[in-house]
Amino acid sequence: MDSSLHKAAPIHHVIDRVRQSEHNKVKLAVTDIDGVLRGKFVHKNKFLSAVESGFGFCDVVFGWDCADECYDNASFTGWHSGYPDAQARIDLSSFRLVPWDDGVPFFLADFVADDGTGLSVCPRQLLKRVVERGAQAGYRFSVGVEFEFFNFAQTSEEIHDKGFRELESLDRGMFGYSLLRASQRREYFAAMMDELLEFGVPLEGLHTETGPGVLEAAIMYSDPVEAADRAVLFKSAVKEIGARFGITPTFMAKVSPQLPGSSGHLHQSVWDGDGKTNLFADANDAQGISALFRNYLAGQVACMPQIMPCFAPTINSYKRLVDGMWAPTTVTWGLDNRTTALRVLAGSPRSTRVETRVPGADINPYIAVAAAFASGLYGIENRLPLEQDPVKGNGYEVKDAPKLPVDLMAATDSMKRSEIAKELFGDDFVMHLGQSREWEVRQFRKAVTSWELERYLEIV
Repeated sequence: MDSSLHKAAPIHHVIDRVRQSEHNKVKLAVTDIDGVLRGKFVHKNKFLSAVESGFGFCDVVFGWDCADECYDNASFTGWHSGYPDAQARIDLSSFRLVPWDDGVPFFLADFVADDGTGLSVCPRQLLKRVVERGAQAGYRFSVGVEFEFFNFAQTSEEIHDKGFRELESLDRGMFGYSLLRASQRREYFAAMMDELLEFGVPLEGLHTETGPGVLEAAIMYSDPVEAADRAVLFKSAVKEIGARFGITPTFMAKVSPQLPGSSGHLHQSVWDGDGKTNLFADANDAQGISALFRNYLAGQVACMPQIMPCFAPTINSYKRLVDGMWAPTTVTWGLDNRTTALRVLAGSPRSTRVETRVPGADINPYIAVAAAFASGLYGIENRLPLEQDPVKGNGYEVKDAPKLPVDLMAATDSMKRSEIAKELFGDDFVMHLGQSREWEVRQFRKAVTSWELERYLEIV
């Protein structure tokens, strides 16, 4: 399938493709607050009727965590509401065929409220609202997502049987940018490159990273909603493809204390309404960046400490953000500097962009992309000055830069108190994300970890 078909095909052509499909089923999927893809098969007659009217999808997807344990503190839904169906609307422009599933038709959906507006807690609708705000101001956004991810040479069943301990990495040793390793795993590499392209998730590049069994994929840039769709689908697709080879990929932010974590970097640029001029570039500026770009950077610098659950959503996220491990610990920016939170790439007028390096691979892409653009837009709208100088050299040694929160609880407290966060995302979304993160912290606090057993069991 042409990788651009799902965006280029007229709506009636998409419906005809489903009608004429040899399959009697269609895959439909949504994402929850953690970015986990949730979905179902439906008969194609059910799909065709749902195209016009939408379909019901239990709102428990916003009432439980990634392990399907129901929140006891959520306002949006819960036992108090009876977990009713929420109204989901199929996005026909998300049409894809799943090449590793015999070409079954696939669509994404998102949620709407009773009045037809986007549901306040739906991550995909959150991103759409941010994009619309930008469009009203005359801006078009472009973003590319990169993921690093560890791969284990074991099936899900084998990993469970071993209690998630002493797992076997796909490869051994530290061998970044290795063509040898790619050749040794050529079937897996080829399946990802070729089948993801067929699935409408084109990769710009795929290579080994430093660390045993670690890969990095750069997904082709696009408009924000399409880019976030691709990122969500990439994570799920790689797991499905990997399972065919007895491989289990993981997008945890930090797998080992001895190794760097897995990033989810966001490359962003802002364009004029026609999409022809990159508003970040200024050939007359000594650094090649525009005043608008500086406002955008200032917005991210100002907002980042207050919206960190959008970029680092799990307990594990904060174990990646440590000095000297290729992840930032302070809010800094620099020109092509990988030790800062914001890496400015001022190349050609078309390629000038910022790479936000705080997010890990465990992000919900809709929320993280929305947070990046919303905070940058906040800086533009308020003409915030970029008061920091670019960091030259080691960003970890900058002493006077704002610190990032050290854990999920601190980050959540900061976000819930933040008037800026509520302005960017709305009260309902901030409340729901905050409640879900507080639940996550409480579950962790009840856990007895292997570190505690090894440290205290015999000695105290």
